[in-house]
Amino acid sequence: MSTFNINKGIGRTVEFRGLKAQYLFIFAGGLLGILILVMVMYMAGVHSYICLVFGIGSASLLVWQTFRMNRKYGAYGLMKLAAKKKHPRYIIRRKALRASIRLNSKRAMP
Repeated sequence: MSTFNINKGIGRTVEFRGLKAQYLFIFAGGLLGILILVMVMYMAGVHSYICLVFGIGSASLLVWQTFRMNRKYGAYGLMKLAAKKKHPRYIIRRKALRASIRLNSKRAMP
């Protein structure tokens, strides 16, 4: 009789060394972008030490900011923050209150 292992991680968010969900993709995409930018700078003729300092500096800033946002906002915090920015702070009402009451009272009558 064969035995099968049960995957107990179904439904959990993706996590790698503490980075959760979208931060992992931001981290990987950012490092890939920095690598490509450094290669383009080197091929364009920028001095190799400048490319090296820029690459190490921007990669360390990316790592620091990604882990900081992961700690501050959590797994779904960035999505909640983006959704919060899309909601209006207040609703502007340009009609007079009397006009709305009249409209609503006319609709209620058969």
